Amino acid sequence: MAVSQDIRNIADLVPRAAQARPDHVALRLGDTELTWSALADRVGAVAAALRARALTAGDRLVIALPNGIEWVVGYFAAMRADLVPVPVNPGYTGAELARLLTDCGARILLGTPAVHDASAGIEVPYRFVVGGTHRLAEPYQQLADAGRDADAPAPGRGGEDVAVLLYTSGTSGRPRAAMLSHRALLANGAQMGRLDPAPVGVDDVVLLALPLFHAFGLGPGLHEVARYGATGVLVPRFDAEATLAEIDRYQVTTVLGVPAMFASWAAHGDLTDPLRSVRLAVSGAAPLPPAPRKALQDNGITLHEGYGLTEAAPVVTSTLAAPTAKPGSVGRPLPGIELRLIGADGEPLTEADSEADENASPGTDPGEVVVRGDNLFSGYWPNGADGPDPDGWWRTGDIGYLDADGDLFLVDRVDELILVSGFNVYPREVEAVLAAHPAVREAAVVGVPHPLTGQAVRGYVVPEPGVAATEEELIAYCHRSLAHFKCPVAVEIVARLPHSATGKVRKAELPHGTTPTG
Repeated sequence: MAVSQDIRNIADLVPRAAQARPDHVALRLGDTELTWSALADRVGAVAAALRARALTAGDRLVIALPNGIEWVVGYFAAMRADLVPVPVNPGYTGAELARLLTDCGARILLGTPAVHDASAGIEVPYRFVVGGTHRLAEPYQQLADAGRDADAPAPGRGGEDVAVLLYTSGTSGRPRAAMLSHRALLANGAQMGRLDPAPVGVDDVVLLALPLFHAFGLGPGLHEVARYGATGVLVPRFDAEATLAEIDRYQVTTVLGVPAMFASWAAHGDLTDPLRSVRLAVSGAAPLPPAPRKALQDNGITLHEGYGLTEAAPVVTSTLAAPTAKPGSVGRPLPGIELRLIGADGEPLTEADSEADENASPGTDPGEVVVRGDNLFSGYWPNGADGPDPDGWWRTGDIGYLDADGDLFLVDRVDELILVSGFNVYPREVEAVLAAHPAVREAAVVGVPHPLTGQAVRGYVVPEPGVAATEEELIAYCHRSLAHFKCPVAVEIVARLPHSATGKVRKAELPHGTTPTG
């Protein structure tokens, strides 16, 4: 099903799919299924009920729910009613919810009873509860019923208008809301559609296990299902065994996941039977370790990787855009997206910049990834700060290099680079060595102040159950693979590392105190 170019609002994807494929299943959730026609009716009813409230175009509607049909209906209905949905993690604490609700100026909160409990001290004019009751909120079903007999409103917003506010994960600081326009979201869908094979097509059944409040679950997942009138299988909470059963039950063809998901499945054992219907598996949001990749390959599944950012709506590169999927690479830019690397002076890097170093591998030196395309955001809420420059280029803050074929390899974040005696240390390189130790399940490193070298590397490791290694052993292990200045001067063994909803380590929550001279 082709999507007409006259669509200006993401919400228009739903009635367009309903018109083309009214009886095709749009969503599955356990034993519940909803056709595109039925979904369009529900979206229209909720949009009409929202329009009847004392709201202004562009008002923010916060969705704090797990993946579910109410999430999808509320999201598209908000945009159809000319509101701006703000998806957030329903597991946020009261302090986190208070900060986000206040920051975006929420007028409506659609949440679970626990969300309304946690945010009870924040003034929100309209509250609706899903999955129970709450003294501060109207039942969601009451909102849905109120608009059932009304005509579905036609959205007036679109194009450059803000479609959605998506808060960044805040792994290295406080979350900021990226202002994503309808133009940006529609453009990224069109860019993905030009890949061969396209991640989603009309006959696909797509696993929607990634949180829909995350850009990776929302854009390549839900939006693409709606764009093609395909079928989405909603998973409210990831469980490896239960999700494999859902994949088998509904003959899922496209799986979008994060490394933790694929690692969990790989640990399950033989995946040939439960994943026999899968034609495409894509990992993103964090680096993919070699072990789950190999386990899936051993089961006949080629796992593709991509690189994206909330601010890019979100996909920038994919190994689907390259002739082959190289281990460790995140592929090449999607059609319609330009990418280049710049040095510390802001000037573009070229392969010639590496020729002076006789030990350099073919390609470029590491540089900051800079991108340009119609999929880019309009800056951060509320005033569009720190968006693309006047020429349309945006500095991602990620460090990477291009090999001789033009494939991108990510090295680290600019703000996580560690400077030891003036030498660059990329945390991912050190983390990969620590994680290769048989006693280590997971590792993270940060830069900490050091009286002699300016900064030093400090590591944190989660041990494998039943296997022990001392701090001294782990440091010595690093010295066998890394230059002295890259090696941790201290390693703390911890029970767990703090993670975001998609598995990224929240390094801002790790201790960054001074490491004594060692």
